[in-house]
Amino acid sequence: MLRCTPFLLFDGECAAAMTFYQECLGGDLTITTLRDSPMREFLPPDKHARTINAHLRSGDIEISAADWMASPVRTPVQGNTTAIFVNGDDIDAMRSIHRRLSVGADTSSIQELHDMPIGTYGQLYDRYGVQWIFLGRPHAE
Repeated sequence: MLRCTPFLLFDGECAAAMTFYQECLGGDLTITTLRDSPMREFLPPDKHARTINAHLRSGDIEISAADWMASPVRTPVQGNTTAIFVNGDDIDAMRSIHRRLSVGADTSSIQELHDMPIGTYGQLYDRYGVQWIFLGRPHAE
């Protein structure tokens, strides 16, 4: 099953913003810093205090978020700090969606789905400039 949730990107303020949203909406919030994730090996130490994943669930409301990690390749500006987050365990369906959304997309923005310590990951900006982030986690055997 795949799910889509809003995904927010912050420039170093993810934990504070998501804590604020929890205060406003209630619910359960989990925050993982880069230093506490297996991805720390892939990014420089100056980013290790940043939030790599935050997830807030309050009833039917779900929001996922992270701090910006892509600089200096891309700079966070109003308009590129939101995305649609596709996650779940159906990797084949995810690959199909990624492939279809890639048609007409700026090829420099496409990060093909690939295995990482956190799961199968990829992203792209579609032909309309909408950012899509994918994270697949296969069923535990």
